[in-house]
Amino acid sequence: MEKGSGAAAGSSARPPPMPQFDEFPFEGKKPVKNPFVPIGALVTAGVLTAGLVSFRYGNSRLGQKLMRARVVAQGVTVALMVGSAYYYGDQIKLFKKGSSP
Repeated sequence: MEKGSGAAAGSSARPPPMPQFDEFPFEGKKPVKNPFVPIGALVTAGVLTAGLVSFRYGNSRLGQKLMRARVVAQGVTVALMVGSAYYYGDQIKLFKKGSSP
C-alpha cells in the first residue's frame, strides 16, 4: 500500500521549540500594587450579585438602586486604577532618571 502525500496516521509531529528569551524586560522591577483596586473590584462584584439576586426575587426597586450603586463602585474602582497608574508611573520615571546605567 502506498501512503498519501498527507501526514502518516501513526506519526507524531512535534511542535516547534519555544523561543528562548535572553532578557526578561521587567527583571529586577517590583510590581506596584494598590490594595484599594482589588477591594473596589470585590465591592463592585458584591453589589452586582446583590442586585441580580434582588431582581431574581422580584424586588426591582432595590435591584435598580443596587445597579446604580454598582455603577458608582465601578467608577471609583476605575478611577483608583487610573490614579495609581498615573502616580506610580511618575515614580518609575523618576526612578529611571535617578538610576545609573
